Amino acid sequence: MNLANLENVQSLELGTLLHVFAFLMVAAHCLRLPREPRSTLLWLFVTGFFPIIGPLTYLAFGINHVPRRGWHKLRSDVRFGSTRFQTEQEEQPLAYWRALRAGCCPPLAADSAEATINTILDRVGHDHPLLGGNAVEVIAGGGLALEAMFKAIATARHHIHVQSYIIGRDAVGHALLDRLADRARAGVQVRVLFDEYGSRAAYLTGLFRRYNRVPNMRCVGFTQANPIKRQFQINLRNHRKNLIIDGRVGFTGGVNFHDVYLPGARREAIHDYHFRICGPAVLELQYTFLRDWFYMCDEDAHELLVPGHFPQADAAGNTPLRLINASPNASEQPLVDALFTLLGTARHQVLVATPYLVLPEELRRAFRAAALRGVAVQVLLPALNNHPAVDWAARASYDELLLSGVRLFLRRPPFIHAKALVVDDRIALIGSANLDARSLRLSYETNLVAFDPEFAARLKQTLLDDFARADEITLAAWRSRPRYAHYLENFFNLMSPTL
Repeated sequence: MNLANLENVQSLELGTLLHVFAFLMVAAHCLRLPREPRSTLLWLFVTGFFPIIGPLTYLAFGINHVPRRGWHKLRSDVRFGSTRFQTEQEEQPLAYWRALRAGCCPPLAADSAEATINTILDRVGHDHPLLGGNAVEVIAGGGLALEAMFKAIATARHHIHVQSYIIGRDAVGHALLDRLADRARAGVQVRVLFDEYGSRAAYLTGLFRRYNRVPNMRCVGFTQANPIKRQFQINLRNHRKNLIIDGRVGFTGGVNFHDVYLPGARREAIHDYHFRICGPAVLELQYTFLRDWFYMCDEDAHELLVPGHFPQADAAGNTPLRLINASPNASEQPLVDALFTLLGTARHQVLVATPYLVLPEELRRAFRAAALRGVAVQVLLPALNNHPAVDWAARASYDELLLSGVRLFLRRPPFIHAKALVVDDRIALIGSANLDARSLRLSYETNLVAFDPEFAARLKQTLLDDFARADEITLAAWRSRPRYAHYLENFFNLMSPTL
């Protein structure tokens, strides 16, 4: 054997050893904490068959729990909560906490479904009590939502807090930032928290840096990817979409600041739901924003937890609301628990709108169980999806859902990005979360549960208007789909933990 061949053999042996070592490290990490078997097997396959690329992909996308090192969000939340507790104990407690106490609802009827659900939410989301005295407006249409938010921004006198997954490098993104800059120059304190992945086009081209030079205005990106701090997790994202004006008016839902909500030369405007909120629940959105801001910034917690950010919240309506925040914490999944509870307590009807339906096993069984016991379960999905891979993964569960009696409807274009759920004409769930693994397990989300038949009726009518623009999938038609579709569905379903 000549010297060149010997060097090749030695390089091959070294490469094999490194590959085996990387595979064993990934395997050890996968088995260190409980996780879905399918997810573990998928990552072992990817790491075993794709040297270098496989381990790097796992490093970036596969670590879906909170690492002890490089991931301090939970610890930051605890510190912020401790400051909140200290403030609450002072002689002059923050108006925020007085408002929360005043807004708390009286006990619900002991034998009602609402009382059962609220008892469970007390345990899984104890930081956010049920608050009465709220007014909630349904805004059906992304363009209408943007118009309403821009009008609210123009009325700001003390502060504006914006939190969005996507702020586009487009007409809508510029319109938002220009309006915020105008208010900042007028003396209004403006804080903008964007997700660096979702807003990457604007972030990478330096759009936010320009506005950071405006007095009273600060734009900060939310990310967990920082090689210097040994943070490689680009898979964990802040998907919340909250806007708070002076601590008195709030917006939340599915609408980003992006021009896809406006009609273009070659596209229809995306359809979405957003919600305008007044009352004590606005202060819950405020606290959520400030806790995320505190994690990403160097501002002192005492400077954020000030009366100006938490004005006394008078009753604005009759809708009791309860905040449900979700985060990539393996030990706590309040949104999954809330959805499971709502489906489990339904007796007559469940209406759902979601752009993506890639359900974890427990929620897929909850949907099936509700339908099997006679609940009319109807799910509205887009006929044309903006993420084909997620759409194929969702279709893998259609046969099982249809067989159990769940009715699936595909809304005709344009693409619908709305997220909403109504149970028995009495309880509603609204917010930013999709029914997929990313929203339920990997992203930071904000949702609200409303215990109000009147609001549920208004939201139901909005949903029925979109169901009227949809075509139902029948089991017979679904089973006659082409053979290749089965392979694509099952392939992307295997990849669903990473989609």
